[in-house]
Amino acid sequence: MGTRPTLLLCFCLFLCLASRSCSQSQEQQLAGGGYRVAAVKVDRGGRRLRAEVAAAGAGVSTGDVDRLDVYASWPAAGLLALHTPVSSSLRVRSLMATPRSAPASSLLLLILLAVGALAVSRGDDCCGYDVVSVAGSGSALSARLELAGDAPVLAELGPDVQRLSLTASLETDTRLRVRITDADHPRWEVPQDIIPRPAPEDVYLDAPRQDNSSPPRTRVLSTAGSDLVFTIHASPFRFTVSRRSTGEVLFDTSPSLVFKDRYLELTSALPADRASLYGLGEQTKRAFRLRHNDTFTLWTADIAASNVDLNLYGSHPFYMDVRPRGAAHGVLLLNSNGMDVLYGGSFVTYKVIGGVLDFYFFAGPSPLAVVDQYTQLVGRPAPMPYWSFGFHQCRYGYLNVADLKGVVAGYAKAKIPLEVMWTDIDYMNKFQDFTLNPANFSFAELRPFVDRLHQNGQKYVLILDPGISIDPNYGTFVRGMQQDIFLKRNGTNFLGNVWPGDVYFPDFMNPHAAEFWSQEISIFRRTIPVDGLWIDMNEISNFYNPEPMNALDDPPYRINNSGNHRPINNKTTPASAMHYGSVSEYDAHNLFGLLESRATNHALLRDTGRRPFVLSRSTFVGSGRYTAHWTGDNNASWADLRYSINTILSFGLFGVPMIGADICGFGGDTTEELCGRWIQLGAFYPFARDHSAIGTVRREPYLWASVAASARKSLGLRYRLLPYMYTLMHEAHTTGAPIARPLFFSYPEDVATYGVDRQFLLGRGVLVSPVLEQGATTVDAYFPAGRWFCLYDHSLAVDTRSGERVKLPALPDSPYVHVAGGSILPLQQSAMTTAQARRTPFHLLVALAEDGTAAGNLFLDDGESPEMGGARSEFSLVKFSCATQSDGMIRLRSQVVHNSYAPSRTLVISKVVLMGLQSPEPPRNIAVYVNGAEVQANRAVSTSYRSRGGLGAAHVGGLSLVVGEEFELKLAMSY
Repeated sequence: MGTRPTLLLCFCLFLCLASRSCSQSQEQQLAGGGYRVAAVKVDRGGRRLRAEVAAAGAGVSTGDVDRLDVYASWPAAGLLALHTPVSSSLRVRSLMATPRSAPASSLLLLILLAVGALAVSRGDDCCGYDVVSVAGSGSALSARLELAGDAPVLAELGPDVQRLSLTASLETDTRLRVRITDADHPRWEVPQDIIPRPAPEDVYLDAPRQDNSSPPRTRVLSTAGSDLVFTIHASPFRFTVSRRSTGEVLFDTSPSLVFKDRYLELTSALPADRASLYGLGEQTKRAFRLRHNDTFTLWTADIAASNVDLNLYGSHPFYMDVRPRGAAHGVLLLNSNGMDVLYGGSFVTYKVIGGVLDFYFFAGPSPLAVVDQYTQLVGRPAPMPYWSFGFHQCRYGYLNVADLKGVVAGYAKAKIPLEVMWTDIDYMNKFQDFTLNPANFSFAELRPFVDRLHQNGQKYVLILDPGISIDPNYGTFVRGMQQDIFLKRNGTNFLGNVWPGDVYFPDFMNPHAAEFWSQEISIFRRTIPVDGLWIDMNEISNFYNPEPMNALDDPPYRINNSGNHRPINNKTTPASAMHYGSVSEYDAHNLFGLLESRATNHALLRDTGRRPFVLSRSTFVGSGRYTAHWTGDNNASWADLRYSINTILSFGLFGVPMIGADICGFGGDTTEELCGRWIQLGAFYPFARDHSAIGTVRREPYLWASVAASARKSLGLRYRLLPYMYTLMHEAHTTGAPIARPLFFSYPEDVATYGVDRQFLLGRGVLVSPVLEQGATTVDAYFPAGRWFCLYDHSLAVDTRSGERVKLPALPDSPYVHVAGGSILPLQQSAMTTAQARRTPFHLLVALAEDGTAAGNLFLDDGESPEMGGARSEFSLVKFSCATQSDGMIRLRSQVVHNSYAPSRTLVISKVVLMGLQSPEPPRNIAVYVNGAEVQANRAVSTSYRSRGGLGAAHVGGLSLVVGEEFELKLAMSY
């Protein structure tokens, strides 16, 4: 069998080449439009084949690639892995089929290779790796891998690493780690102090066998308590991750592992008809669910978010895979180097330019469980101060303090809530951090303005950029030089250029840089007591294009930076720059935003003693521990309005729940209609801020009467929902659960929710359905199974048993906001600031499910203590439950889980609204019982009943139920 498969594959190639030469005229071949086989390599057993395919004639059509590497192998069951070499400047348009412009013979080539691969037998390999020894102990397994064969793979990318070490370990019952690295030389990995995590378990490895016998063909790692099963296949090496409970394969690598010094490649098969993938960012995408045949480049860059499908400000090599019936799992490649991730529907390929292959698999099986397990590893989201859930206003281009005063007055006059006033780089002197423009933002004018904001219960946030201006008269620069904390290149401080001109960049890998940054923030806050900090341009953005200095600046494989394989040095710091500890920028580039966020968070905490608020443009795995994020420089366009939902949902998966987009659009001129629809949507972003660019039309919502009306209504509902949203922040901080969620998080078994990205949930049961099209008169909304009540008038909007798509008339001044049956929402009254809203009585909105039950939570604290729900913090956590008894009596209970927050003993619930009562007819009498005692009619308690949508809603007002004390409220209705 050893030679027959080889001959079969060669015969297939012969037929293909012959068919190509016969199917095209000489003129057609010269004109291009197809491919030719340039070289073929087959292993000695005929089990694996590699063909180098090159463009024929004058080239290929736009959108195609000029060279491909085609692999066929028996273990992958006919999987074809195609690779774009470094010389290609075009992206693979379709990885599992030839471009439409290619002739039939090219398609025949791929088909014959796939069929031939199914017929081959096992044997020695020509590329990839073989397992030479393996050992396991308890929950860990280690293996030694050696390069198979002598023929180099992708030789133009450098020599292959000869020996690899693999460690697989079940770190918890729901988390599997698989780490592959050079067995003989240490390699760069994300440092433990940046993302703390368990060290790989060392398992004693047997020496390679001397009798030429082979290790077992497979070895399995599993434990009784885990649903994850790891299987290593010996020759050629590959591995699979599967579920014990169902046998379903979650990750199935091909044998074509490539491991070089500056190029690592690994491919896993996926079930194209069963896998729905989400994540892999940061990019602006047209859809939340990843589309087949797409490339995700991860290299942080100052590229405007209005550009679709390009690498943007953050690097998040994590995806969630949701399979039918709602079984979800997550996959993280913990690697800070640049990479391309190719998703072809039936496969995912990682092409990484350094580091190690350090995979983490999260078992789920629910989407919420996946983010819980993911953030348990990378860090729980930081608690955000209560005030940050209010509405924020900013603009690049505010003229002076008088301009800021006018904006605040405009909001007040229009009776639109305003919590936080922001200022962009306009406030700086010569665009230098920690300075004030003496003409327009002088201390004498700005400090009293900020003091008045604070007196009104409002806040103030300023921007900082990382570049420190090179100016001997600038105190921050002088102190930075004295402490020697700047990024180096070739033994001296690296020279960059941004808004103030020539700059040096702090090296936040240097512990002294974090201390320097903290001191500068503290000094500046003595001048202007800002409440939070906005850190921008931290990819790092650099207006210079540094010339290459060594091989790091021009790696052999060019990732698809900026969508055109732009050199990785362009518009940023050079890869050859050096950080503290001899760490190259090549390895650490994607970490800068995370490190600056950490330093800024710690600085604010130390200086204020209160919960920090940081907003960072650049992020990495684990950034949510320190910072909020916004989607960056979008445009005032209807497309950007729609795409904002996709990015917000993605960052919820990444463990950054405090996320929003620039409302009304940052770049370009907005319109009244667009701004009105955007404030309706943006009012329900977790982070809600209006922001715009210099030179564009002003877009404060009070400037148009219709937009002001939308702001009052939509933000009014947001402020009523603040207790609910803040409770979601506590859930995010303790479990990683996103605040804004895709529908499948609550309805994972409903496959119709997998593609919904024009709606989203706040928590488990508040559904937001905005208008996203210009001139739209209807909203096409999907409602999963159950009851859905309108949050504005408490009417039953939809009652469906299996999920239903409904066309709703577009509301002029708000999005549709519905609450799912089975939910209890804690509400307060709307106000101009969160401080005012927090002083109002609570209401409970109870939306009964079909079975007459509902549940919800309320978390309370002072909104600014550093800990949120921790052992050293004062807080109250109350659980509410409601049930309908067999005699029709409604019983609402509270359970006080924790109660150390003193105001909870005086705050009261004054009103309860119960929706979804079975009788649409008003009852003759509603008897109200509190803790077993009937409330007499002569008391202040009032009741009313409304029939809406075929069901009834009972309103009970005048109550005085103390939040921090357990109670039971019963309603008995007689007809």
